[in-house]
Amino acid sequence: MSVTDAAAAVREGHAVVYPTETVYGLGADATDADAVERVFELKDRDRGKPLSLGVPSVDVALDHTRPTEREERFMRRFLPGPVTVVVERRSTLPDILTAGRDRVGVRVPDHQTALDLLERAPPLTATSANRSGASSVTRVGDLDVRIREGVAVVVDGGETPGTESTVVDPGRGVMHRRGAMADDIEAWLS
Repeated sequence: MSVTDAAAAVREGHAVVYPTETVYGLGADATDADAVERVFELKDRDRGKPLSLGVPSVDVALDHTRPTEREERFMRRFLPGPVTVVVERRSTLPDILTAGRDRVGVRVPDHQTALDLLERAPPLTATSANRSGASSVTRVGDLDVRIREGVAVVVDGGETPGTESTVVDPGRGVMHRRGAMADDIEAWLS
């Protein structure tokens, strides 16, 4: 199905699967607690593990986050790209997205299809389209049947590279997960 179909489904409260420059993502309206809950259910994910926020640009991220000057400089240097940047969230995001925490991971994918979807839809949950504990999905054909049947739209963008994003909190100088661009990020942090 198309990006237009996916954006419409998200606006109606449904979850969708979309490609990124890392792996396939599972997206729903990140500002809607009920939609976020559906993503947790589809993934069978522990509610104590937060989801990230997918947006089309750093400027849109600023509508939902309060980064420090240093954090914003980091975001503008590494986004879009295969990086999840942890910063303070605003109240526009429901507690369920962040597992009640005051910080949220921000993702701006460097992938045209994902960006097209994010331009047309509300901010999305940015989490891999797999069941918790299972391998990340790099091809639509590898989607778990429960996820495939539980989403309204699957946008097939071909095979993705499969490298996970690096998760970093630049304000605290902490890399939570090494992934793509980790060496460049470490150099920036130091």
